[in-house]
Amino acid sequence: MKELKDIVADNLIFLRKQNKLTQLEVAEKLNYSDKSVSKWEHGETLPDIEVLKKLSDLYGVSLDYIVSEEKPEEKTKFYKKANNKQNQIIISLLGISFVWLASVLIFVYSNIILNANYWLVFIWALPVCCVVLFYFNKMWGNRKWLYIIVSCFVWTLLLSVYLQFLTYNMYLIFLIALPVQVAIVLWSKLK
Repeated sequence: MKELKDIVADNLIFLRKQNKLTQLEVAEKLNYSDKSVSKWEHGETLPDIEVLKKLSDLYGVSLDYIVSEEKPEEKTKFYKKANNKQNQIIISLLGISFVWLASVLIFVYSNIILNANYWLVFIWALPVCCVVLFYFNKMWGNRKWLYIIVSCFVWTLLLSVYLQFLTYNMYLIFLIALPVQVAIVLWSKLK
């Protein structure tokens, strides 16, 4: 009978390969180093219970599945793929489409009922889309996209404020984004 470390190692390798992930991608999703993932998969160490729970959530399986000694071939019939990238992209795009639908509805309402041309609603939809993308990327995405989304959010938010108050000639507001952008770049370099 195998030791628990070896059982967990075999199962983690199987699940990672089924999800077509590299050790580095798994490490990024869990905020661990790829060396830790490698040690788990070689049976050198066992992840603690919190990490096992994160791994089970990542792969869409139960904790029992990860520590069970059944052969991976037997497990595949119970295996559900929770991280289907295509579905994740479609769900993210649906979220963004709802933001734009709400923008169109507000624009139409303001034109028909209020007799106002509130075109700025489309500009304000840009930072809201970034928030939606941030949320879905935090759940499923890749860490490198996080910085791009945050950067887009900062710039689109400042653009929205600038255009909202265009009569005040607030072009200097964009200077705020420069140190924020530097901070985002430095943040992205953290390991």
